[in-house]
Formats: sequence, structure tokens, C-alpha cells
Amino acid sequence: MQDVRAPKAPKPLPKALAVDDAVQFADFTSDDAPWLEARDAAMVELLYGSGLRVGELVGLDAVASAQARGWIDMQAAQAHVLGKGSKRRSVPVGGPALQALERWLALRTTVTATGKPDADAAALFLGRNGTRLSAQSVWQRLKRRSQLAGLNTPVHPHMLRHSFASHVLQSSSDLRGVQELLGHANISTTQVYTRLDFQHLAKAYDAAHPRARAKS
Repeated sequence: MQDVRAPKAPKPLPKALAVDDAVQFADFTSDDAPWLEARDAAMVELLYGSGLRVGELVGLDAVASAQARGWIDMQAAQAHVLGKGSKRRSVPVGGPALQALERWLALRTTVTATGKPDADAAALFLGRNGTRLSAQSVWQRLKRRSQLAGLNTPVHPHMLRHSFASHVLQSSSDLRGVQELLGHANISTTQVYTRLDFQHLAKAYDAAHPRARAKS
């Protein structure tokens, strides 16, 4: 039996929000302090609207520089990020995200602390003490925000990335384009979203077609 290998377990499908839930979450406004609400709204728009990884999000700087891991070009409506394998890519930033970023940038100086390391001072997204926001903090903020927004599923950063990919693929059927937007080195990684898309279509078929389910 030493040469017998167990069959590979199927990879679980990524969890994505339904389109209505994703829009509800992106449109939600909390009663938090204005700077906190503006920051969190901008983070949600970039995660869902541009498909950023949480590491790419927290690595963004407020302005472009030679040392920056990533930044937002507001005029070109593009996010320049440093992804896995230290590979750079540029992704589009939608109108709602640009508006959310403008609101956040107008309030960002209220939490900028003096005497912080340059890496913290340059960060686009800051915490209460003026330091660069951590990935863990983003996870916590999104979970709380999804509960306040009335969603049944706790939302995390990668769920918004999955939702971005799934919704773009559902609308365009452009697998190669989704691969570029997500920064996947291998298209086989992106193909998991075709399974997710088929699952979505299968549910619609089961719900709508009179021959979808056998009568008992």
C-alpha cells in the first residue's frame, strides 16, 4: 500500500456575495466617526470594486514614490499594487471608489500622527494612532460592518475579492481578463470562478425551469 496515493480532495469553492448583497454592503453607511466611516467605505470600494488582496490594500501609500509598494492614480483612475511574487499590476478604480477615496483623503490628516516611521506616515489607510492599518484590522472592520449592514454572512476581504471576480466573470465571460485583473500567474487559478459561475447558473436553472427537478 506504500505506493498507493489518496485521491486529491477537491478544492472548496471560494465564497462570494450575491450581487445584491455586495451592492448593499458597498452602499452601507455606518454611524461611526466621519473619518472612520470614510476610511472603511474607501476600503470596501477598493476591495470589491478593484479586487485587491488585503495585503495590497494595506500596502497602498497616499502618494506615489520610489519606495511605495502601491498607490492610487486618481486622475488615471488606476490602482498600482505590488502583488504576490513581488509582481506589479495596475487595475481600474471605479467612480464610486474614487469618490470614497476623495472623502477619505479629505479626512485622513485628522488621524495622521507626528513622529511615526516614514512607512506609517505615508500609508493611505491609517488606524486611530496614525500607524499603517494592518490586515487583521481590516478583517475585523469588515466583519463588524457586515453585521451592521444586516448581511447574514460575515464579510472578509477575500470574500470581496471573490465577489469582484465572480461578478465580472458573470457579466463578461472574459476569463483571461479576470486573470489579469486578479494578478493570477496561472489561469488555472482563475478557472475556479467558472465553477462558481456555473453554480450560480445551476441555482437559477433549478429555481426557474419546470424540468429542473424530478417530481417525487
